Amino acid sequence: MLPTLLLASHSPRRRELLLEAGFEFETSAPNVAERFDANLTLRELTALNSTRKAMAAARTHPKKVVLGADTLVAVDNQVLGKPGDINDAVAMLERLSGRAHEVCTSVFICHLTRARSTTFSEISRVRFRRLSRGEIHHYLARVDPLDKAGAYAAQGFGGEIIEAIDGSFTNVVGLPMEKTVAVLAEFGIQPKPETI
Repeated sequence: MLPTLLLASHSPRRRELLLEAGFEFETSAPNVAERFDANLTLRELTALNSTRKAMAAARTHPKKVVLGADTLVAVDNQVLGKPGDINDAVAMLERLSGRAHEVCTSVFICHLTRARSTTFSEISRVRFRRLSRGEIHHYLARVDPLDKAGAYAAQGFGGEIIEAIDGSFTNVVGLPMEKTVAVLAEFGIQPKPETI
């Protein structure tokens, strides 16, 4: 019998990406606080958080293939997490305005019953348009920034603030699907075949 995929995340964006790719899965987000350590690099921090999320869910569901992910933004080598409030969101977007920054998603996939795990990270470079304070407030009036690293989303109204993305677009959304699909296949998880 093929294993079941379990997404260890509350993220509606990760759910949408997996659904759009044709995966069937369950969702169980563990109550794990995301770590934030200024001494860790972007890759180290996202890898730590994705591993902690996946392992917490896997301990409860050892027979399932568990996927945990974490996405963060960095500018000038300083990691930006999720904004604490709307003023924090405005400050983040002002800082990103007219500049390039990095978006890193780390993914940890494990199957405890088979004692298998793998982890990988993807970094994309995103360049913002130069934004006025009015444009920032207009954007934030239509998007909830508080659950998003860097206070923005690439999808939806993202085209209004993003000038260019170098690298994986789905990575910026929250899950680098190109690599994720390939790694899930190694764990026996495939998207369901399209019915014509």
